[in-house]
Amino acid sequence: MPPSSIVRSENREFDFADRDFRRVCELIYQRAGIALAPAKRDMVYGRLSRRLRALGLRSFQHYLDHLESGGDDEWQAFTNALTTNLTAFFREPHHFDRLREELQRHAASATGSNPLLLWSCAASTGEEPYSMAITACEAFGTLTPPVRIVATDVDTQVLATAARGVYALERVTGVEPALRRRYFQRGTGPNEGQCRVLPTLRGMVDFRPLNLLAPRYDIGGPFTALFCRNVMIYFDKPTQRGILGRLVQHLSHDGLLYTGHSENYLHAADLIAPCGRTLYRRATGAPA
Repeated sequence: MPPSSIVRSENREFDFADRDFRRVCELIYQRAGIALAPAKRDMVYGRLSRRLRALGLRSFQHYLDHLESGGDDEWQAFTNALTTNLTAFFREPHHFDRLREELQRHAASATGSNPLLLWSCAASTGEEPYSMAITACEAFGTLTPPVRIVATDVDTQVLATAARGVYALERVTGVEPALRRRYFQRGTGPNEGQCRVLPTLRGMVDFRPLNLLAPRYDIGGPFTALFCRNVMIYFDKPTQRGILGRLVQHLSHDGLLYTGHSENYLHAADLIAPCGRTLYRRATGAPA
């Protein structure tokens, strides 16, 4: 085998051949729909090396053999390792301004027994669904608005972090001071430097694991707002179409799909129609 086909240097612990990287790309595409570019090779090595150390394995070939012959736990660890989780409270603020308007527009039809349903389908560590919960409280002027939020992610580790609702203080520095005072509790003593969202906010959100590649979503609905932001960029166009086709089936007749600023869906005009800045409705004739 030519030396160039193996990534190995004085600073590298493990053999990582071209065939190993291709195999990783194929497996994560099959498992989570993520299309890894060649430039992600060093990232793959760095993240999966932790799994090799944890399992006491000496090469990526041995690790991938172990993965394919093993159970769900290691598949989940593999997926968690290769999932990118970049998020922030009130990221893309114009979305939350629009969400507040939409919630107030639907206020007359919402009750405790018939709440408005919202979905954050790439919830990561929870900043997005908690921003949605705060927006709902502000829209209705109460800590107990008639709103329920479903928050899903393929990465179970970040979902566990989200469910705890505890963050380093620097994670909330971008939140308006008045909102920080109303919706976050600052830690003291051993919890100095941390804060947590109010228990009432945590009670509004139902965190669940979900793989967007699943053939159907047992998620309920219909949803007044569906946030799917900055996740489709990791999928190729055919995978995006398949996901969008399933997502729109969970939108209410006038519900909005909130997308990332760098995502373009011209190839899915039969499924979703633009109706604002990175906002879409279900297209006429799309499955409901």
